[in-house]
Amino acid sequence: MRGKRGKYHQWITKEGLLKIEGWARDGLTNEQIAKNIGINPDTLYTWIKRFPEISEVLKKGKEVVDREVENALLKRALGYEYEEVKTYIEESDGKKKKRVEKTVKHVPGDVTAQIFWLKNRKPEVWRDKKETELSGGVNLHNPFADLTTEELKKLVEDG
Repeated sequence: MRGKRGKYHQWITKEGLLKIEGWARDGLTNEQIAKNIGINPDTLYTWIKRFPEISEVLKKGKEVVDREVENALLKRALGYEYEEVKTYIEESDGKKKKRVEKTVKHVPGDVTAQIFWLKNRKPEVWRDKKETELSGGVNLHNPFADLTTEELKKLVEDG
């Protein structure tokens, strides 16, 4: 850092922190935020460690967008209804008349979104890889274990 003239001074102000929080809320990565600030991503990570206020606004901003994505994923997984509005202009006897048609549409739940949700929320139940624990020992007997290479070759040749 370059002391009092370091670039971070303009970013730990109320306005600077508000910009950083906004970028995080908009879904930008730390690398993209660093580029917007005009610094190397490593510098941003140093600032995050050094200035708790920068760390906090990044967390706060990202939390908002993370919640929005979680809500959208859940909505898509479960399915939802929405109202579609169509406006028509009809002409009759030289007069124009506006007609509005409203229809309730249903979007069914998305199986991929459901799988993603369950695998991440309840991995112990829904993960693909199941682990089985065995009790006792596994006894393997190799009848060729004590044979030399030469004896093994002879068995193959005689085979």
